[in-house]
Amino acid sequence: MTDLPDYTDITPAKLTSGQAAKELVRLADELARHDQKYYGDDSPIISDGEYDALRQRNSEIEKLFPELVLDDSPSNRVGVAPQEKFEKVTHSVPMLSLSNAFSDEDVQDFCDRIRRFLGLDDTLELAMTAEPKIDGLSASLRYEHGKLVVGATRGDGQVGENVTVNLRTVKDIPHQLRGEFPDVVEVRGEIYMSHADFIQLNQRQEEAGKPPFANPRNAAAGSLRQLDSTITASRPVKFFAYAWGELAVQSWDTQMQVIDQFRLWGFEVNPLMKRCVGVDEMIRVYRIIEQQRSSLGYDIDGVVYKVDRLDWQQRLGFVSRSPRWAIAHKFPAEKATTVLRDIEIQVGRTGQLTPVAKLDPVTVGGVVVSNATLHNADEIARKDVRIGDTVIVQRAGDVIPQIVEVVEDKRPKDSEPFEFPSICPACGSKAVREINPARGREDVATRCTGGLICPAQAVERLKHFVSRNAFDIEGLGAKQIEAFYHEGRVTRPADIFTIEERDSRSLKKLKDREGWGDLSAKNLFEAIDNKRSIGLDRFIFALGIRHIGETTARLLARTYGTVEALIEAVDEAGDEESAAYLDLVAIDGIGGIAANAVIQFFAEPHNREAVDALLEQVSPQPVEAVANDTPVAGKTVVFTGSLEKMTRSEAKARAESLGAKVAGSISAKTDLLVAGPGAGSKLKKAESLGVEVISEEGWFDLIEGA
Repeated sequence: MTDLPDYTDITPAKLTSGQAAKELVRLADELARHDQKYYGDDSPIISDGEYDALRQRNSEIEKLFPELVLDDSPSNRVGVAPQEKFEKVTHSVPMLSLSNAFSDEDVQDFCDRIRRFLGLDDTLELAMTAEPKIDGLSASLRYEHGKLVVGATRGDGQVGENVTVNLRTVKDIPHQLRGEFPDVVEVRGEIYMSHADFIQLNQRQEEAGKPPFANPRNAAAGSLRQLDSTITASRPVKFFAYAWGELAVQSWDTQMQVIDQFRLWGFEVNPLMKRCVGVDEMIRVYRIIEQQRSSLGYDIDGVVYKVDRLDWQQRLGFVSRSPRWAIAHKFPAEKATTVLRDIEIQVGRTGQLTPVAKLDPVTVGGVVVSNATLHNADEIARKDVRIGDTVIVQRAGDVIPQIVEVVEDKRPKDSEPFEFPSICPACGSKAVREINPARGREDVATRCTGGLICPAQAVERLKHFVSRNAFDIEGLGAKQIEAFYHEGRVTRPADIFTIEERDSRSLKKLKDREGWGDLSAKNLFEAIDNKRSIGLDRFIFALGIRHIGETTARLLARTYGTVEALIEAVDEAGDEESAAYLDLVAIDGIGGIAANAVIQFFAEPHNREAVDALLEQVSPQPVEAVANDTPVAGKTVVFTGSLEKMTRSEAKARAESLGAKVAGSISAKTDLLVAGPGAGSKLKKAESLGVEVISEEGWFDLIEGA
């Protein structure tokens, strides 16, 4: 979480630039938390509708303020890292997520964007496939010479979990492909469970004295992530094939042709999939599938549209976490009525107090829900939500709903407005709403002033430090960090790496803790020692600097190479007139907000003290370049003027795929300027700095064959 306010009471179009920047950071952090709950834990804490609303708000703000888009934006993330109990599988082709459409207008915009990107004439036919969006768990199946050899979950899109043995128990998945096939075939699809099978499974769970599953999606995901494959085999999970990753031979022209081939190979494909020409036909198919939704016998939450022509899919490519050639048209949320019994206050890592509504359990769309986030004090006041109120809630497929409104004529006569606390429930410090100078009024977020003395904040900061994408120390997860903090063993990051030394002098040995022993303690000490050398990007991310997510951390690491060079440059960048500052903000994907966050972090004496103490224990290592076997790998490239053979978006995507860094402005560190007709000030500056300048034709000659 961040220590920034949210601006949920302001529509995106009315946000100032400063408000938009802070709101994007808040949304990125909140969505990352929900991604972990949904993809990693199979236990979502908000509804699909509420999650989609957060993503939609993030997307709207990014469209209005493209210069403020964060590198760790939800637009750049897919799922979460694979669980440690499974072996990891690196996907040969990333498994990405889909962007969402929530209205007919969004679908029209999607088609318009494709036409603009490809430069299509309005008279040229744009065909799409339309198919139900299955609410399940994505899986990838790799076949070599027709035999299933590896099955994996999506994971974080790059690396998934190896669940081959479990997938072999799914009846819809062939062990051997039928007919003719390439040497390598990677088929992707959705693991799901039917409504009838879900009901029977929960009956068996209850008969065995085990808790029932919340919904079919959780049941399917839990069934696939079993260490004992006999449990998976006993669960009635199914599989629909709808996509592919690596194919040794690609002789098909359209999406529909490949899906037809899947059927011939022995896969189940969705019979409702249709080919559509034009937006009107796409919407018509959407309406038909929506009407059939309740009778399908399995959960769907929308319709997926994909460009049918594969050569156009290839040209369109991908943007961050999703393909440009596909979109999910989501269904509206479902609603129900229940009673709000209490409002609990939770304290986040940065001290923000978040109210959570505790509801009488209510079934919405077949799922029992009992909690809802109320965001902040202003949200409670705006809806006038009170304890004891009857409220209307909505969801679109998960456990925790969104409160839509209060049923005022059912309000108890003795009800009183909720008084938001002014004292932190975690540490007893004052909780305040700071005055935002840009707005001239209080921020919407209430925050604890306890700082590091607040256990809620200190523990969460340490949890972030050891999280999967940071130091990721085996055996030192969130629960252990929390326990060690309360025992006084670990209060700051550097303490982790001195724990063995201090343990040797302590009367309360780690091995003597309940559930521990000599071997457990020895294994933890070795795991900690194994992380004394870590990639610079992970080191930077682990520090928890505001605005600095994984992608931005990698950019900084690749740009500066060493932690010493980074700190030296950031120190010099404290002067906004300095060359160091200009170099920092010129890094494509950094910008002023992230740059200033890094500068401010290292300028704070307490942070420097903590980092210095940490660097006495660990040695950050340079990260590998994205690519090193192309003519432009590692070079900083700028495009200017009109491009005639491809759009600017295509040019940038191609350059980045070849390992180049694409910048938006010319500096002394620019290696190459690709100048099309109409090049102006950038061309002049490049010439004055001695930067190599080539034409668009020269660019294609340079990368030919790469």
